[in-house]
Amino acid sequence: MWRVVETWVNRYFADEEAVLLLLLLLAGLVLVITMGGIAAPIIAALGFAFLLQGAVNFLKRWRVPHVLAVVVVFTAFVGLFVLVLIFLVPMVIHQSSNLLAEIPGMLKRGQEVLQLLPERYPHLISEERLVEFTTYANAEARKFAEAALTFSVSQFPNLIGLLVYLILVPLMVFFILKDRQQLITMFANLLPERRPVMRAVWNEMNAQIANYIRGKAAEILIVGVVSYFSFLALGLRYSALLALSVGLSVLIPYIGAAVVTVPVLIVGYFQWGWGNEFIWLAVIYGVIQFLDGNVLVPLLFSEAVNLHPLSIILAVLVFGGIWGFWGVFFAIPLATLIKALYNAWPQHEKTV
Repeated sequence: MWRVVETWVNRYFADEEAVLLLLLLLAGLVLVITMGGIAAPIIAALGFAFLLQGAVNFLKRWRVPHVLAVVVVFTAFVGLFVLVLIFLVPMVIHQSSNLLAEIPGMLKRGQEVLQLLPERYPHLISEERLVEFTTYANAEARKFAEAALTFSVSQFPNLIGLLVYLILVPLMVFFILKDRQQLITMFANLLPERRPVMRAVWNEMNAQIANYIRGKAAEILIVGVVSYFSFLALGLRYSALLALSVGLSVLIPYIGAAVVTVPVLIVGYFQWGWGNEFIWLAVIYGVIQFLDGNVLVPLLFSEAVNLHPLSIILAVLVFGGIWGFWGVFFAIPLATLIKALYNAWPQHEKTV
């Protein structure tokens, strides 16, 4: 038994760099588990920096000085961020409040529809089962309302922290863009001079994650905007809120699209019933999802991330369970990191 363990250790951890890399990964895992809330804004700033670095490089190719290129790109980023805060956020908050206020009426209308089922389909559902289901649904609805109220009240003290992050994250983005090379050099000086594995992992991650973040930002924007104008043209209520949900759902491949379909169709049903408008909503929404998965994603991510769908789903489940929302948000980059480590990890063949 010990010989098997010794052989395995000698094969994968005989290299000094492999041991150091393992310690760094364990330290990162402990940091995420114990201080994930603190690390999340830093990682978010790194993500935005990756997103904007392409624009900085584009300006530098036109012989724009580095500092001026950073200032121009950062100013555009802050301007877009402020526009979102001024126009989109209040609209989404207003529509969210109206939707929450309308939920009791939706539940009542839903119960009225359910009460007709025993008459129309007595062989499928009985009145006793319907009463049990209705009682259970009412209890769960009250729990949801209480949880929503408790959550909103409990989150009020965190508003100050959120405002602080709204200032700190853009500042970190600016300094990461401005001093990117110095920061990379400073971090590299802490590592061994001979680090082929780390270089291979860095090169793969730097290319794939940058392409992934930029592609995902473009996908969110395109899907969100197309969904908003489609919902607006149909006259669907809460168009901005639902379009934002559809746009952000692409962050969670496969699962996100399935989850966000439910509120879109529910709102459409309670607004129009089983009418032509509802059918058009279902068809247009299906077309958007089809074009996103079969045209937009291959176009944006053909060279970005090469992960099996099962790997993506497992990454969402595992990292979401460890890190909550941020784990789901960064599931694909973290899965890409694991894949890069697997491909570059040094192995010493067994000698006979």
